[in-house]
Parts: sequence; C-alpha cells; structure tokens
Amino acid sequence: MAAARWLGAAAGLGGRFCRMMVKDHNLRTQQSFYQLVPKKPFLPSAVWHNAVRCMFIQTQDTPNPNSLKFIPGKEVLESRTMEFSTPAAAFCSPLARQLFKIEGVKSIFFGPDFITITKESEDLDWNLLKPDIYATIMDFFASGLPVVTDEAPRTDTGASEEDDEVVLMIKELLDTRIRPTVQEDGGDVIYKGFEDGIVQLKLQGSCTSCPSSIITLKNGIQNMLQFYIPEVEGVEQVVDDDDDVEKEANST
Repeated sequence: MAAARWLGAAAGLGGRFCRMMVKDHNLRTQQSFYQLVPKKPFLPSAVWHNAVRCMFIQTQDTPNPNSLKFIPGKEVLESRTMEFSTPAAAFCSPLARQLFKIEGVKSIFFGPDFITITKESEDLDWNLLKPDIYATIMDFFASGLPVVTDEAPRTDTGASEEDDEVVLMIKELLDTRIRPTVQEDGGDVIYKGFEDGIVQLKLQGSCTSCPSSIITLKNGIQNMLQFYIPEVEGVEQVVDDDDDVEKEANST
C-alpha cells in the first residue's frame, strides 16, 4: 500500500520521511495519501479579463468527485485554513457568503492559497457551477475586502505549554509531514485530542465526505504516526455538532 511504501522509504533514510515528487514540465506535485484514487492533472483553467484587471484561476481535481480545488493565484488565508459547512457558519467571511449564494454549493474550505468547493450531489455538473464560482472569486478579490473578518474564530492547534512530549510530537508531525500533503488534495486534518493512545482528528475540505477518507486515516495518517510515535495506538475521526446534524438529515 502507499503508506507502507512511505514507511519503507523513511526507514531507508535513517528514519527521515521522504517525499516522492513527480516533475512534469517544471510543475512539481506531491504524491498524496489517496494513492488508490487516480488524480487528474489541472483541469482547464479560466482567465478573466476586463479593462481594469486580469485574473488567472486554476482548477484541480481532488480524490472526492464532489469537491473541486480552485487556485486563484493569490493568497487566501496565509498559513491557516478554515471550513464553512453551512451558510450560517460563513458569517465571518464575505467571500464564503457570496459563494454560498451559488445554487448547488454545499460547503466551502479555505486553504493558504486555494479554495475547495464541495457541491451538493454528483448529479450537478461542474461545468454549470464553475462559471459562477470563477466570477464570484474574481469579483471578490477585485473588491479588496478581507477574506475573513476579525470575528473569525481561531482554529490554532499549534504547540502550547500544556502539551506533553507525545502531543508535541504528534502536532509537529501533523504540521510538517501530513497536513501539507492533505492540503495538496484540497483538504486538511486538524488535531482535536489525544486520549488512551488514540489521536482524535477532524477531516476538512475535500476529505470530509471523500470515499477514501478511511484509507487516508488508517493507511496513511495512522501508519505514519505509529511509525514515528510508538505511544500512538490508533486514530479516529471526530465530527462537529454541525456534521452530526447534517448526517442525520441525509439519513432521513
């Protein structure tokens, strides 16, 4: 499996993690956790022109067929990420509020330099949604408004004085090795806790409803954490209250 190949490579380099890189015409992409899901190259991009501005927006497939990664070529959220699972959650983001006005948009995820849009169902055609999404992103960045306001809640999971040695190692491995790779696929993984040997993680963005999310947790993240940190016995996915409500609604 992919995770086994990573661990073998890491062990062969003195315990250091080795990223596999694929070079193609000066474009370098990281091989992701979703090894069992074929990943397509960049889709046709959109170039928007008018008399005042020009913006080049790239789109990239994710392992989740209902999620698409939009790369505006501009900084979105610097070094952090944010997820908006409902329109109500977008109260602190003018951009997210505008994107939710597009019919068919289910959830929105902001990365450091990308935006992941998840549509409501597979029946919706991305070719019908993309023009409105392109236009909304272009108009927003031209407006000069902040992506998020000062009211935005902080989701900082960095090291703190209360963390013990094991938790510090878990967070460091997540931030330096795991999260950057997951973000390449339009998602993120957030540390939520460590109890009785189990690391609690929350999947965001394209990972939230991805068919291969269990593979990501077990064959990718869990194996890597256990390889470097013997105290880790397993990982489990944590969902927020909003996610629970949504799952219940979908099951009825």
